[in-house]
Amino acid sequence: MDYLELSIALTPRDPWTEILTAELADNGFESFVETEDGILAYGQLELVDAENPLKNTFLETKSNDVEVVINSKIIPQQNWNAVWESDFQPVEVEDYLTIVAPFHDRSTAKGMIIEILPKMSFGTGHHQTTWMMSKALFELKSIPAEVLDMGTGTGVLAFVAERLGAKHVVAVDIEDWSVENTLENAERNDCKTIEAICGDVDVLSGRTFGLILANINKNILKAHMSSYAEILEKNGTLLLSGFFDSDVDELVTFAEQFGLKKRRVLNKDNWAAIELNKL
Repeated sequence: MDYLELSIALTPRDPWTEILTAELADNGFESFVETEDGILAYGQLELVDAENPLKNTFLETKSNDVEVVINSKIIPQQNWNAVWESDFQPVEVEDYLTIVAPFHDRSTAKGMIIEILPKMSFGTGHHQTTWMMSKALFELKSIPAEVLDMGTGTGVLAFVAERLGAKHVVAVDIEDWSVENTLENAERNDCKTIEAICGDVDVLSGRTFGLILANINKNILKAHMSSYAEILEKNGTLLLSGFFDSDVDELVTFAEQFGLKKRRVLNKDNWAAIELNKL
């Protein structure tokens, strides 16, 4: 899968970077890196408008309140691993977890250690949403036997769930290379219960889970919400992330119509995660 990278410098930087990140997320961009003068935004080439990626953003009208410099380039699939490896540093999730690559020194790692070779996939723990989802997993009272990791990426959340006590983890992603990466990383971490499936939420018909993890984006989460409610066991837990703290009220209200009640909200750098319970 090829990706479109947008490098956007904004003067002044604030509050425009936060506004633009939210608007680009609605345009199909799925990963963002803050820079000294703006943001880098990444989206799958087939899911974004490469000709007009800034459509429906405030930059489309070139606001007089901000100066903008925009560069874009296509990152071919074969080069994505090199992009990640060049920037991939160990990730610490408080004292709970350290996410490392095979080439990192583990001598100072804290808590559980998960080894990830990201290849083409997202979900190394660097992004605030993966960080919050990992923290939330450690702070659950218990981990149910059956867990679903929806949009698994590298598989890191699935591995944490197994290590914390899950007996069977279904890891689903729409990209076949993410499924391959998850299986490779499962072997690296000696995880034995991971069932990796290529597909969307419809591949889960007839299954039930005590815990569902979904770190995707707001629009897909809303589209999947009824399915999550259907396959989540009574009193089960749904952990959601992939959206901004400004989206929390909308998602909580939307989830309530499916019998899903908010337990708590986590926040990190304007991103959020929600823990919900099925009534």
